[in-house]
Amino acid sequence: MNPLDLQVNGYAGTDFNRDGLTAEALHHACRALREDGCDTILATFITDDISALERRMSRLVELRERDELAQSVIAGIHIEGPFISPEKGYVGAHPPQHVKAANLEDTKRLLHAAGGLTKIITLAPEHDADFRVTEFLTSQRITVSAGHCNPSIETLSAATEHGLKMFTRVGNGCPMLMHRHDNIIHRALSLRDRLWLCFIPDGVHIDFLALRNYLRVAGLEKTIFVTDAISAARLGPGKFTLAGWDIVIGEDLVARSPDGSHFVGSTVTIPRILKHGAEDLGLSPADLTLLLETNPRAALGL
Repeated sequence: MNPLDLQVNGYAGTDFNRDGLTAEALHHACRALREDGCDTILATFITDDISALERRMSRLVELRERDELAQSVIAGIHIEGPFISPEKGYVGAHPPQHVKAANLEDTKRLLHAAGGLTKIITLAPEHDADFRVTEFLTSQRITVSAGHCNPSIETLSAATEHGLKMFTRVGNGCPMLMHRHDNIIHRALSLRDRLWLCFIPDGVHIDFLALRNYLRVAGLEKTIFVTDAISAARLGPGKFTLAGWDIVIGEDLVARSPDGSHFVGSTVTIPRILKHGAEDLGLSPADLTLLLETNPRAALGL
């Protein structure tokens, strides 16, 4: 199996979402990913000031060009935000002061900084007026994913007609308390025939009981597993950062904000996903290959 992880914010002590990324740190993360059985990734950048995002992505692109291993491991870039919902709960761990409505000017700045490596942009469809950014990105052969959002079913469905093809981390990026029936999880699942549905299968972001139910509804053919890994992945308990956030990793290996109010990324790794998949979700090796390798590549048109 050669997994493609569509969402990696950092790994083994390296944080892509900070200034001052070094060649040594990038190489170390890529080597650790390969050692853990992850073939390729999309380096993921989350909401921040546009200039900060430009600076950090440009730095990664520059360092990747000098490193053969990094070129092999980093298949592209996933930009998650800043075009997401500013509403509490839906904004998640993203800094709300940098959230903004989708617009073409900032989109083009981000794409330029990413040096042609952008493969996915996660945005909130309800904050993309007339779906202009979704249509533009689709014309550039970039996968548009809904996430950290709360569109009505009418808006979410309409977005798929303008190019939306994926949903980032179903079951997360939303409040702990929502309407038990009319909520974004049910809306996303209802469009399983149009959207690739991504999940973090760590038993924390989604309880395994719920995830088994989601997988039955979604079907494996349009489902993708991601890690959403941060710099703390592989390192065990301690204190870490993600894009300026202070993060506490407990003995349970869960990444939480210092006050424990919400998750901040994940520390799950491919080996742990394989273990959880077999033992907690009842998935076969063929199923896991579909979820970790075949479907992610199909979603990107690779």
